[in-house]
Amino acid sequence: MGLSWVRERTAVWDAGKVRLVGEAPAGVFDARYRELPAGAPVPGEWWRVEDEGQVVGYGWLEVVWGDGEVLFVVAPEARGRGVGSFALERLGEEARARGLRYLYNTVRATHPEREQLTAWLTKRGFRPAEDGSLRALLRAS
Repeated sequence: MGLSWVRERTAVWDAGKVRLVGEAPAGVFDARYRELPAGAPVPGEWWRVEDEGQVVGYGWLEVVWGDGEVLFVVAPEARGRGVGSFALERLGEEARARGLRYLYNTVRATHPEREQLTAWLTKRGFRPAEDGSLRALLRAS
């Protein structure tokens, strides 16, 4: 497995995002993604995680009040292979390059694997808050 991190200079709603974000189980992502037409621009900065040319995940970063809000998704067939850790590490690098000190992620109350994902993020330095968000201090690389 040779993962690569590919920045999308002009991110649009495409077949890969439809498959991994738009068709994710209900409660994982904002349902409005399912309503986007093909080719519509999507907000924030997006990167694809590719394995030998196949899209196996995405990472997303938005700067909000000086922190980096991050989302990521891993293709079902690629789970358990380190894709999520790879994406989260790259997102941390991207945030540090922008001078950000914290990453945060919100695991929705409706996420079908909320407890498992929260535990996974906690193992990677995130600390949960009452509102479902998790925040991690970025360490110098």
